[in-house]
Amino acid sequence: MHGLRLALTTFTVLPVRAGRIDRDTARSAMYWAPVVGAALGAVLGLATWGLRLAGLPPLVGAAITVGLGALFTRGLHLDGLADTVDGLGSYASRERALEIMKKPDVGPFGVVAIVLTLLIQVAAISALPSGRLVAGLAIATATGRLAVTWACRAGVPSARPDGLGALVAGTTKWVWVLLLTLALAVGAPLAVACSLLAAAALTFHCVRRFGGVTGDVLGACVEVAATAALVLLLL
Repeated sequence: MHGLRLALTTFTVLPVRAGRIDRDTARSAMYWAPVVGAALGAVLGLATWGLRLAGLPPLVGAAITVGLGALFTRGLHLDGLADTVDGLGSYASRERALEIMKKPDVGPFGVVAIVLTLLIQVAAISALPSGRLVAGLAIATATGRLAVTWACRAGVPSARPDGLGALVAGTTKWVWVLLLTLALAVGAPLAVACSLLAAAALTFHCVRRFGGVTGDVLGACVEVAATAALVLLLL
Protein backbone atom coordinates (compact mmCIF):
# COMPACT_ATOMS: atom_id res chain seq x y z
CA MET A 1 0.00 0.00 0.00
CA HIS A 2 2.96 2.34 0.49
CA GLY A 3 3.79 1.79 -3.18
CA LEU A 4 0.23 2.47 -4.29
CA ARG A 5 0.13 5.70 -2.31
CA LEU A 6 3.44 6.80 -3.83
CA ALA A 7 2.15 5.97 -7.33
CA LEU A 8 -1.01 8.00 -6.72
CA THR A 9 0.91 11.03 -5.43
CA THR A 10 3.42 10.79 -8.30
CA PHE A 11 1.02 10.28 -11.20
CA THR A 12 -2.12 12.11 -10.03
CA VAL A 13 -3.22 15.10 -7.96
CA LEU A 14 -5.18 12.95 -5.52
CA PRO A 15 -4.54 14.24 -1.99
CA VAL A 16 -3.16 10.94 -0.75
CA ARG A 17 -0.78 11.07 2.16
CA ALA A 18 2.55 9.55 1.17
CA GLY A 19 3.68 6.66 3.35
CA ARG A 20 7.16 5.21 3.59
CA ILE A 21 9.44 6.38 0.78
CA ASP A 22 12.45 4.22 -0.02
CA ARG A 23 13.73 2.06 -2.88
CA ASP A 24 11.39 -0.84 -2.10
CA THR A 25 8.41 1.50 -2.04
CA ALA A 26 9.60 3.10 -5.28
CA ARG A 27 9.75 -0.32 -6.94
CA SER A 28 6.21 -1.08 -5.87
CA ALA A 29 5.04 2.35 -7.08
CA MET A 30 6.50 1.71 -10.52
CA TYR A 31 4.56 -1.58 -10.72
CA TRP A 32 1.39 0.26 -9.71
CA ALA A 33 2.00 3.05 -12.25
CA PRO A 34 0.19 1.48 -15.26
CA VAL A 35 -2.75 0.50 -13.04
CA VAL A 36 -3.08 4.09 -11.83
CA GLY A 37 -2.72 5.22 -15.43
CA ALA A 38 -5.50 2.93 -16.61
CA ALA A 39 -7.84 4.29 -13.94
CA LEU A 40 -6.99 7.88 -14.82
CA GLY A 41 -7.47 7.17 -18.52
CA ALA A 42 -10.86 5.59 -17.88
CA VAL A 43 -11.97 8.70 -15.99
CA LEU A 44 -10.81 10.91 -18.87
CA GLY A 45 -12.55 8.63 -21.35
CA LEU A 46 -15.81 8.89 -19.44
CA ALA A 47 -15.45 12.66 -19.33
CA THR A 48 -14.90 12.80 -23.10
CA TRP A 49 -17.85 10.53 -23.77
CA GLY A 50 -20.03 12.69 -21.52
CA LEU A 51 -18.98 15.86 -23.33
CA ARG A 52 -19.90 14.32 -26.67
CA LEU A 53 -23.18 13.12 -25.25
CA ALA A 54 -23.87 16.68 -24.14
CA GLY A 55 -23.52 17.82 -27.76
CA LEU A 56 -20.05 19.32 -27.80
CA PRO A 57 -18.06 18.81 -31.04
CA PRO A 58 -15.46 16.03 -30.69
CA LEU A 59 -12.57 18.47 -31.16
CA VAL A 60 -13.76 20.71 -28.33
CA GLY A 61 -14.38 17.75 -26.05
CA ALA A 62 -10.92 16.37 -26.83
CA ALA A 63 -9.28 19.71 -25.99
CA ILE A 64 -11.10 19.81 -22.65
CA THR A 65 -10.07 16.21 -21.96
CA VAL A 66 -6.40 16.94 -22.64
CA GLY A 67 -6.67 19.95 -20.34
CA LEU A 68 -8.18 17.78 -17.62
CA GLY A 69 -5.39 15.28 -18.08
CA ALA A 70 -2.81 18.01 -17.50
CA LEU A 71 -4.77 19.28 -14.50
CA PHE A 72 -5.09 15.82 -12.93
CA THR A 73 -1.32 15.29 -13.22
CA ARG A 74 -0.24 18.87 -12.35
CA GLY A 75 1.31 19.11 -15.83
CA LEU A 76 4.25 17.21 -14.36
CA HIS A 77 4.89 14.97 -17.37
CA LEU A 78 4.54 17.80 -19.87
CA ASP A 79 7.09 19.75 -17.85
CA GLY A 80 9.39 16.73 -17.94
CA LEU A 81 8.97 16.46 -21.71
CA ALA A 82 9.84 20.13 -22.19
CA ASP A 83 12.90 19.95 -19.93
CA THR A 84 14.14 16.75 -21.58
CA VAL A 85 13.80 18.15 -25.10
CA ASP A 86 15.52 21.37 -24.03
CA GLY A 87 18.40 19.32 -22.61
CA LEU A 88 18.69 17.15 -25.71
CA GLY A 89 18.38 20.12 -28.05
CA SER A 90 21.08 22.12 -26.30
CA TYR A 91 23.89 19.91 -27.67
CA ALA A 92 25.80 20.98 -24.57
CA SER A 93 27.95 18.79 -22.34
CA ARG A 94 26.28 16.28 -20.04
CA GLU A 95 26.69 18.51 -17.00
CA ARG A 96 25.46 21.61 -18.82
CA ALA A 97 22.48 19.76 -20.29
CA LEU A 98 21.45 18.56 -16.83
CA GLU A 99 21.70 22.13 -15.55
CA ILE A 100 19.44 23.32 -18.38
CA MET A 101 16.88 20.66 -17.48
CA LYS A 102 16.78 21.86 -13.86
CA LYS A 103 15.98 25.47 -14.77
CA PRO A 104 12.36 26.52 -14.19
CA ASP A 105 12.02 28.25 -17.57
CA VAL A 106 11.14 26.48 -20.83
CA GLY A 107 13.23 26.96 -23.96
CA PRO A 108 12.09 27.00 -27.59
CA PHE A 109 12.61 23.27 -28.06
CA GLY A 110 10.47 22.54 -25.04
CA VAL A 111 7.70 24.87 -26.18
CA VAL A 112 7.54 23.22 -29.59
CA ALA A 113 7.51 19.76 -28.00
CA ILE A 114 4.60 20.64 -25.70
CA VAL A 115 2.56 22.32 -28.45
CA LEU A 116 3.00 19.45 -30.90
CA THR A 117 2.26 16.83 -28.25
CA LEU A 118 -0.95 18.54 -27.14
CA LEU A 119 -2.08 19.07 -30.74
CA ILE A 120 -1.54 15.42 -31.60
CA GLN A 121 -3.32 14.27 -28.45
CA VAL A 122 -6.34 16.50 -29.11
CA ALA A 123 -6.55 15.42 -32.74
CA ALA A 124 -6.23 11.72 -31.87
CA ILE A 125 -8.82 11.79 -29.09
CA SER A 126 -11.28 13.71 -31.26
CA ALA A 127 -10.93 11.01 -33.93
CA LEU A 128 -11.58 8.08 -31.58
CA PRO A 129 -15.06 6.57 -31.99
CA SER A 130 -17.35 7.21 -29.03
CA GLY A 131 -17.59 3.50 -28.30
CA ARG A 132 -13.80 3.24 -27.88
CA LEU A 133 -13.15 6.37 -25.84
CA VAL A 134 -13.00 4.82 -22.39
CA ALA A 135 -10.98 1.76 -23.42
CA GLY A 136 -8.74 3.75 -25.75
CA LEU A 137 -7.83 6.41 -23.22
CA ALA A 138 -7.35 3.81 -20.49
CA ILE A 139 -4.92 1.86 -22.70
CA ALA A 140 -3.02 4.95 -23.86
CA THR A 141 -2.69 6.44 -20.38
CA ALA A 142 -1.65 3.10 -18.91
CA THR A 143 0.92 2.64 -21.68
CA GLY A 144 2.45 6.02 -20.85
CA ARG A 145 2.94 4.96 -17.24
CA LEU A 146 4.14 1.50 -18.23
CA ALA A 147 6.89 3.21 -20.23
CA VAL A 148 8.15 4.59 -16.90
CA THR A 149 8.08 1.11 -15.40
CA TRP A 150 10.28 -0.07 -18.28
CA ALA A 151 12.60 2.95 -17.95
CA CYS A 152 13.15 2.08 -14.28
CA ARG A 153 14.13 -1.53 -14.93
CA ALA A 154 17.32 -3.05 -13.56
CA GLY A 155 20.39 -1.91 -15.45
CA VAL A 156 19.17 1.61 -16.26
CA PRO A 157 21.18 4.11 -14.17
CA SER A 158 20.21 7.46 -12.74
CA ALA A 159 21.79 10.58 -14.25
CA ARG A 160 21.93 12.26 -10.84
CA PRO A 161 22.74 11.01 -7.33
CA ASP A 162 19.52 12.52 -5.98
CA GLY A 163 15.98 13.31 -7.08
CA LEU A 164 13.17 11.12 -8.38
CA GLY A 165 15.38 9.44 -10.95
CA ALA A 166 17.83 8.27 -8.30
CA LEU A 167 14.99 6.91 -6.18
CA VAL A 168 13.34 4.79 -8.87
CA ALA A 169 16.08 4.02 -11.42
CA GLY A 170 17.00 0.35 -11.63
CA THR A 171 14.29 -0.78 -9.22
CA THR A 172 11.92 -2.84 -11.39
CA LYS A 173 12.56 -6.41 -12.47
CA TRP A 174 12.27 -7.59 -16.05
CA VAL A 175 9.90 -10.47 -15.39
CA TRP A 176 7.27 -8.33 -13.65
CA VAL A 177 7.53 -5.53 -16.20
CA LEU A 178 7.07 -8.07 -18.98
CA LEU A 179 4.02 -9.56 -17.28
CA LEU A 180 2.46 -6.10 -16.92
CA THR A 181 3.17 -5.46 -20.60
CA LEU A 182 1.54 -8.71 -21.71
CA ALA A 183 -1.53 -7.94 -19.59
CA LEU A 184 -1.93 -4.47 -21.10
CA ALA A 185 -1.14 -5.58 -24.64
CA VAL A 186 -4.18 -7.88 -24.71
CA GLY A 187 -6.37 -4.86 -25.51
CA ALA A 188 -4.18 -3.39 -28.27
CA PRO A 189 -0.93 -5.28 -28.89
CA LEU A 190 0.35 -3.18 -31.80
CA ALA A 191 -0.33 0.16 -30.13
CA VAL A 192 1.20 -0.89 -26.82
CA ALA A 193 4.29 -2.52 -28.33
CA CYS A 194 5.15 0.30 -30.74
CA SER A 195 4.52 2.99 -28.13
CA LEU A 196 6.79 1.28 -25.63
CA LEU A 197 9.47 0.95 -28.31
CA ALA A 198 9.28 4.69 -28.96
CA ALA A 199 9.70 5.40 -25.24
CA ALA A 200 12.53 2.85 -25.05
CA ALA A 201 14.36 4.63 -27.88
CA LEU A 202 14.02 7.92 -26.00
CA THR A 203 15.27 6.31 -22.79
CA PHE A 204 18.27 4.78 -24.59
CA HIS A 205 19.17 8.13 -26.13
CA CYS A 206 18.84 9.94 -22.81
CA VAL A 207 21.01 7.38 -21.03
CA ARG A 208 23.70 7.89 -23.65
CA ARG A 209 23.33 11.67 -23.56
CA PHE A 210 22.85 12.31 -19.84
CA GLY A 211 24.40 9.20 -18.32
CA GLY A 212 21.06 7.90 -17.03
CA VAL A 213 17.45 8.83 -16.42
CA THR A 214 15.99 11.69 -14.41
CA GLY A 215 12.49 12.54 -13.29
CA ASP A 216 12.19 14.74 -16.38
CA VAL A 217 13.15 11.86 -18.67
CA LEU A 218 10.51 9.67 -17.03
CA GLY A 219 7.91 12.39 -17.59
CA ALA A 220 8.94 12.59 -21.24
CA CYS A 221 8.52 8.82 -21.55
CA VAL A 222 4.95 9.16 -20.25
CA GLU A 223 4.00 11.73 -22.87
CA VAL A 224 5.79 10.04 -25.77
CA ALA A 225 4.30 6.61 -25.11
CA ALA A 226 0.78 7.87 -24.36
CA THR A 227 0.71 10.11 -27.44
CA ALA A 228 2.04 7.34 -29.69
CA ALA A 229 -0.56 4.94 -28.32
CA LEU A 230 -3.40 7.38 -29.04
CA VAL A 231 -2.25 7.71 -32.65
CA LEU A 232 -1.72 3.98 -33.14
CA LEU A 233 -5.15 3.18 -31.72
CA LEU A 234 -6.59 4.96 -34.76
CA LEU A 235 -5.01 2.46 -37.16
